[in-house]
Amino acid sequence: MKNVDDLGMNTQLVHAGDFEDAFGSAVTPIYQTSTFAFRNAAHGADLFAGREKGFIYSRIGNPTIGALEDKLAVMENGFGAIACSSGMGAVSTVYLALLSKGDHIVSSNAVYGPSRNIMENHFVRWGIESSYVDTSDINVIREAIRPNTKVLYLETPANPTMTIVDIKAASDLAHQHGIIVVVDNTFCSPILQKPLDLGADISLHSLTKYINGHADIVGGALIAKTEEMYKKLRAIMVGFGFNMDPHQAYLVIRGAKTLALRVERAQENSIKVAEFLEAHPKIAWVKYPGLKSHPQYELAQQQMKGPGSMICFEMKGGYEAGVKLMNNVHLVMLAVSLGGVESLIQHPASMTHAGVSAEGKKTAFITEGLVRLSVGIEDVDDVIKDLEYALDQV
Repeated sequence: MKNVDDLGMNTQLVHAGDFEDAFGSAVTPIYQTSTFAFRNAAHGADLFAGREKGFIYSRIGNPTIGALEDKLAVMENGFGAIACSSGMGAVSTVYLALLSKGDHIVSSNAVYGPSRNIMENHFVRWGIESSYVDTSDINVIREAIRPNTKVLYLETPANPTMTIVDIKAASDLAHQHGIIVVVDNTFCSPILQKPLDLGADISLHSLTKYINGHADIVGGALIAKTEEMYKKLRAIMVGFGFNMDPHQAYLVIRGAKTLALRVERAQENSIKVAEFLEAHPKIAWVKYPGLKSHPQYELAQQQMKGPGSMICFEMKGGYEAGVKLMNNVHLVMLAVSLGGVESLIQHPASMTHAGVSAEGKKTAFITEGLVRLSVGIEDVDDVIKDLEYALDQV
């Protein structure tokens, strides 16, 4: 791997994780193999015993996947990264590595739906307790902590409500109680926010979204601040088989090289789209960190390098109005996911967060009229015209 620690972010995105192969390939090769041959029996034994570095089996490690992991670790200023088969593979790795029977997790109440679903519907069967609270209020976090609390799980900006959490303040509080802090950094990517620098212990990503950015793979990642945490997470990923595929890794490496350019363009578009939506008479309110009307606007200015390209808004006509809007877009796609080059729109209450209980939606302010928009890199005038046409049909 080239030493890129002292280089700028754009240079790191292009070159971090690169390694020299036997043929001088200018890009990271795809090592599409399940297993690796040993020089001899002693070599195999040394690899398994950890006396020598190398590759054994692609679930355990692979050169292409390793190149991506090195790139991610540099991007987030972490000790090491673990690439997973999906974002939920990364979430599951965290839960399995850090929580045992009788433990308690405090989480943002507005959080990716499946992250909450598997905790409330599956991990609860193994005796793990959970509290979903408004983590934008440090006093609420303090009140939610119990003697058996082991993890504080934050998502900021939150999906889908765009609520901002003070990572430093929350991390300081958690560490006073010996609690591990995990931040889902998917909405920002390392371009706009580095949770480990703000005090978090683990930064989590759905690589499907911004880092890959082309809606053609599913993947996840965990970046650990310390060697101890890295080893703990990696053992679970390997043991449970949450590993990424080499071809997935290759595509994420390729996508990551243009991450900063895509984030910047989508963000420029989003500012204009958010301003258009906020001024529209059929929309009750808009939550976007780049608007001064956002409740945590000042915190977003301090914590994030930019407001990003995720927007949520409330239709005045509720669910029916939202459906009419979504059914009448043509350029903007009606689809879940986010962070790609294309603009996507969806209805959280009936789609990404359909599995969240009615009470859970209520406390997280996921209403029937809430619409989530991921702004892409198209010409912004085209996006606005498409939304304007759809709103005219409401």
